[in-house]
Amino acid sequence: MSLSILNNISALQAENQLSITNAAANKSLQQLSSGSRINSGSDDAAGLAISDGLNANVAALNQSSLNATNAVGALQTADGALAQITALLNRAVTLATEGSNTGLSTAQSTAIDNEFQSLVTQIGNINTTTNFNGAAIFGSTISAFTSDGSTTGTVSIGHAVTSVSPTTLALNASVLTSAAASATALTAITAAINTVSAERGTLGATVEQLQAASTVDTNESQNLVTASSNITSADISNVVANDTKYSILQQTGISALQQANQQAQTILKLLQ
Repeated sequence: MSLSILNNISALQAENQLSITNAAANKSLQQLSSGSRINSGSDDAAGLAISDGLNANVAALNQSSLNATNAVGALQTADGALAQITALLNRAVTLATEGSNTGLSTAQSTAIDNEFQSLVTQIGNINTTTNFNGAAIFGSTISAFTSDGSTTGTVSIGHAVTSVSPTTLALNASVLTSAAASATALTAITAAINTVSAERGTLGATVEQLQAASTVDTNESQNLVTASSNITSADISNVVANDTKYSILQQTGISALQQANQQAQTILKLLQ
């Protein structure tokens, strides 16, 4: 083996290999500390791009599930208000039936009508004051925008909630001041009950649709999180094994570099 003063090839080779080992060791430590296999684009550019796309889908799906849940809350608020209106209308049926009977005095008919008009006023108040998150419920459209982040996966689910004002229910002109008027009012009240009942049925169907959409979005989000994790998560057992390997290689590399540097001492001994 020839000896050279100008270049210590063995030392250069050992130093280069030690640098490679140090870089690999640092990468293993980064993966251990972060728990992620991909910590920068240089680790896996394609995997990072796929993972980022999946994470965007997850964000859209999570918000979509929340959108659907909020819409369900609004529709359930409407249904609760309609249940109260139904109770008021049922009382109105009793009053109209009582008022349709002959033999009532004027004072009695007036008292019956006064209570009925109070019920009609309460129905109107419910129609105008019922709101969800500061927005009116009746006479507005309640909908949920759901999306998985793609154009084809975008759907809007909603329902135009029918106004239940006394005018809409045709109760504003009804009176119970006489038997004949009460009988006419009873027909209108029965029709109003049917209208409210039909609206509650439609609301219930929309709620079921929104709940199903929320469940689908949640399940899809969970599956995408798993897929993204499979791409980016570090295999800890493998990383630990590599870290141990690189630790040993660092020690042997340092030892090899020391031995290569000692070759220069051989030249000095020749000159003595």
